[in-house]
Amino acid sequence: MATVKSAGKGPGGGSAAARSLVSVFTGYCILIFFALVFLYPFVIQIGNSLKTEPDAAANPLSPFPDPFSTGGYEKAFLNTDLPLWLGNSLLVTVIVTLGRVLLDSMAGYALARLRFRGRRALFSAIIAVMAVPGVVLFIPKFLVLNQLGLYDSYTALILPVIVDAAGVFIMKQFFESIPVSVEEAARIDGAGVFRTFWSVVLPMARPALITLTIISFQGTWNEFPHTLVAVQSPELFTLPRGLADLVTGSLGKGTQYPLKLGAALMATIPVAVIFVVFQRYFVRGANEGADKG
Repeated sequence: MATVKSAGKGPGGGSAAARSLVSVFTGYCILIFFALVFLYPFVIQIGNSLKTEPDAAANPLSPFPDPFSTGGYEKAFLNTDLPLWLGNSLLVTVIVTLGRVLLDSMAGYALARLRFRGRRALFSAIIAVMAVPGVVLFIPKFLVLNQLGLYDSYTALILPVIVDAAGVFIMKQFFESIPVSVEEAARIDGAGVFRTFWSVVLPMARPALITLTIISFQGTWNEFPHTLVAVQSPELFTLPRGLADLVTGSLGKGTQYPLKLGAALMATIPVAVIFVVFQRYFVRGANEGADKG
């Protein structure tokens, strides 16, 4: 009986394994298909940036340059203010990212741990700000910057975005997940509020800090609408504002796909590098946070 039973199980087990293999293969094929769909525009961007202008205009959907040319990148650096835009974007992005990580963390800790009158109302106001579309604030932002004499300056590019409501929310929620007993032990050892925050709580908030760093860097580097109401001088343009100027035809006639796509590619690379570098630490930090929870 046992022999017959095991023999009966053999074909059934084999068919189940075959179905499982087919299912896995089909799943991978679907994933590869959608990955190619999402990657194809990026491949087209790289291919067209390495073409000559006639080839890019004649075959814009072909990823293969014929002939191969780096003229688009040379023109981007020599015939435009791309180096200036890169420098401005780097300066603004670094300052805003550091400012958000510090100020959002401090505000989040204050809302999570400190008890003061109006704390709940202040947090509700922060949530309400997150619900307001950014486009609604364009005109008020311009008026405030103009009245304070900050319009068309680096301060106008940095100051209005150096604190982010979403960052405050993220840090507050994470700080509330940290046991209060850790801070009580620090206070018993004589640490004040700021020392407890800086030396004890903030190092434990590594997952949230890494998340906030990635979000802040990407958001600030790609920020375009704010620059429209903050500056008008070409020497203060950041990379998105400068690229928009190129797209609108500031270089004259012709499609100039290699130049435009090459400049756009160089604008994409820093964000991609930051994400790839920090992704490993983000995943590791998230796992650490899950273990603590």
